[in-house]
Amino acid sequence: MKKISIAIDGHSSCGKSTMAKALARRIGYVYVDTGAMYRAVTLYAMRAGIIDADGNIDTERLTAAMPDIRITFRFNPDTQRPDTYLNGELVEQEIRTIAVSSHVSPIAALPFVREALVEQQQQMGRQGGIVMDGRDIGTVVLPDAELKIFVTASAQVRAERRYKELQEKGMPADFDEILRNVEERDYIDSHREVGPLRQADDALLLDNSHMTIAEQDEWLYSQYLRVANA
Repeated sequence: MKKISIAIDGHSSCGKSTMAKALARRIGYVYVDTGAMYRAVTLYAMRAGIIDADGNIDTERLTAAMPDIRITFRFNPDTQRPDTYLNGELVEQEIRTIAVSSHVSPIAALPFVREALVEQQQQMGRQGGIVMDGRDIGTVVLPDAELKIFVTASAQVRAERRYKELQEKGMPADFDEILRNVEERDYIDSHREVGPLRQADDALLLDNSHMTIAEQDEWLYSQYLRVANA
């Protein structure tokens, strides 16, 4: 069975990362969470005061800082999932907060941020045997990926999932705020000038609004088998 590259794109909070991690673990591939990379840059910018209280970004300072921002992933044997590290520091929990979510789309829309991270992502993807998810993997980062999936679900369903996820982690959560955030991110992600969110022409569409995690995992695995055995 040949090793392939798998690109999973789609809207925020639609389960891309969950299914990508599960598939990578099941088939023994390397998982790259590109969304976590942008979240890590956002966290760095917030900590450094590069984003002010009104959400304005000091692009000059962030441009200067990008060469010093390194994002890596390490497998966590307890959770059986990769954790995100920012310059060697474990930040997996911090990058999932609503505060980071509120600022990540404007950061991800900056051309110089995307250029730096896409270069890192493409380096990871050149050898195959990877699963990568994000907003523009199949269209920009890995346009030659053998298997491309575009995932979506209704905004209401995605907000409910995000709300439950935060509650389960014991983190503060306001459903209306989360729904607004989901809708705002959809608009920003779809209308940004660089790498806008869109379904690649050769990507398979998966609407998982009414699917269980087990159902979507089996669907994705069947697509992998079909392509890898071709």
